[in-house]
Amino acid sequence: MFDLKGYGGLLLDGLWMTLAVGLSSMLLALLLGLLGSWAKLSRNPIAVWFADLYTTVVRGIPELILLLLVYFGIPTLIQDIAARFGHDITINLNPFMAGTLAIGFIYGAFSTEVFRGAFMSIAPGQLEAAKAMGMGRSLSFRRILLPQAMRFALPGLGNVWMVLIKATALVSIIQLDELMRKTKIAANATHEPFTFYFLASLLYLGLTIISMLVQSRAECWANRGVAER
Repeated sequence: MFDLKGYGGLLLDGLWMTLAVGLSSMLLALLLGLLGSWAKLSRNPIAVWFADLYTTVVRGIPELILLLLVYFGIPTLIQDIAARFGHDITINLNPFMAGTLAIGFIYGAFSTEVFRGAFMSIAPGQLEAAKAMGMGRSLSFRRILLPQAMRFALPGLGNVWMVLIKATALVSIIQLDELMRKTKIAANATHEPFTFYFLASLLYLGLTIISMLVQSRAECWANRGVAER
C-alpha cells in the first residue's frame, strides 16, 4: 500500500525507541506520583507545600518548555555557576536520559493527582482495623493501601500513559532517534511527507489501541472478586 523506499526499518527502530522512552518515563512518573500523593496527604505542611508547588508549576508550563529547560537550560546553568567559582566544565546530557527525566517529571505531577484521589477513596476504617491488628505503617501501606489504591488509580493512570506516549514525540527536538525524528528523516529523504507522517500517525494510533486493550484487561484483573454496587 505504501512505498516506503527502504525506510520501513527506520520507522520500526524509532517505534522501539519511543516505547523505551515511554516506559522509562512512565516508571518515573509512577514513583513521583506515589511520592507526591504521599506528600499531599501528609500532615507535614512543608511536604504539602512542595507537592502543591510541584503539581501547580508542572501543569502550568508547556511540556516543550520543560523539556528544553532540562536538556539545554540545566546544563548551561550548572556550567555558569561552576564558571563563577573558577571551574571550566562541560555538561552534555544524553538525549534519552533528558527525555525520560523531563517527561517522567511532567507526568509525575498528573500521576500525583491520580494517586491522591485513589488513596482518598479508601475507607479510613481499613487503616484503623490494620492498626488494631498490630500492623505497622509500612505493612499497612503494602498490604492495605497500595493494592486498593492501584485498583482505583488504574483508569487514571491508563489515561496518563496514553497522553505520555504521544508526548514522547516532543523528544525529537533534542535529537533523540524516536519515531517522530525517524519519520522526519524518512520524509525529508524521500520527499513524501504525507506517506511517512500518515504512517507514523497510524503507529501512534496502534500503540493507543493496544494500550486501551491492556488497560481494560488490567482493570478486569484488578476488579476480580469486587462486588458491583
